[in-house]
Amino acid sequence: MAVAAERAPGAEVDESLLVVRDLVKHFPIRKGVLQREVARVHAVDGIEFDVRRGETFGLVGESGCGKSTTARLITRLLAPTSGSIVYDGKDISSWTERRLRPLRRDVQMIFQDPYASLNPRRSIGTIIGEPLRLLGVSDRSARRVRVREVMERVGLNPEHYNRYPHEFSGGQRQRIGIARAIVLEPKLIVADEPVSALDVSIQAQVLNLLQELRDEMGLTLVFIAHDLSVVRHMCDRIAVMYLGKIVELATGDRLYAHPRHPYTGALMSAVPVPKSAAGRGRRRVVLAGDVPSPVSPPPACRFHTRCWKAQQICREEEPPLESKGEQDVAACHFPLSEGEVDALTRPSTE
Repeated sequence: MAVAAERAPGAEVDESLLVVRDLVKHFPIRKGVLQREVARVHAVDGIEFDVRRGETFGLVGESGCGKSTTARLITRLLAPTSGSIVYDGKDISSWTERRLRPLRRDVQMIFQDPYASLNPRRSIGTIIGEPLRLLGVSDRSARRVRVREVMERVGLNPEHYNRYPHEFSGGQRQRIGIARAIVLEPKLIVADEPVSALDVSIQAQVLNLLQELRDEMGLTLVFIAHDLSVVRHMCDRIAVMYLGKIVELATGDRLYAHPRHPYTGALMSAVPVPKSAAGRGRRRVVLAGDVPSPVSPPPACRFHTRCWKAQQICREEEPPLESKGEQDVAACHFPLSEGEVDALTRPSTE
């Protein structure tokens, strides 16, 4: 697993702002009066990827696959169990909270729920300006000027500086969260499903805003979602996660043109298509059973319990994340063929 930078399409370590290697996060389960550890939740279990400067890197997968935990690890809101997180050439995986404090200027996060991520007892001016206060901008007038500038940039009325979160709609609240994230002019923003709680009519506005900010500010984005159409619209490269593991990594165009892993193919087959003659003949893969428990994940290939292509080797030997063709990286003993991809992702025109 130490050659992930070579496997990723065109990735070079010296081009990377963020380098993750063998990242693991287990949550202990404790019981009894003595709170003895009886099991562990394998939330993230040895993932590797690079995020290049200025790109939008996507993480996609089912609920519970470890996407949000990964987001909190790379922003160091959680401490990893093991592995390394190298940001701008520095391994931050074991840094103390005191040492991490200056890093908060460069690494910010946009949370999924715009209702729960804002303090209802504080005005939005105070919420957006709090990072400035915490990092030493003590002049109130300077903070107020900067906050008003950022509010206007994200599409909020600066005159609403003293209003409270409950006075805003869901889309406006997410804009407040984005304003809070960019007020320090960070280099890296981790967006954890930033539009999943919003109406469809508002999602496009927020996505376009994130793209504009990325281009104008030179941001690097880690974009997490479960909606494949959103990820395709936003991301340069996409990593597919399943049960704490990355099972496929490719550019957005390559991933959608030819998914290699059966799990990715199943996700693609579930993308809705218009009801028309063009939709006839498309094969829909309905995965058997539920996602296994992360407390006791299956041995070897974790997807073998639901995979229609699984064979004995899949139950005995974990497939490495390696090249499966031009610009394609997947962890599968039996990657999808061209014919299987056609049946799964392309409607018949007959």
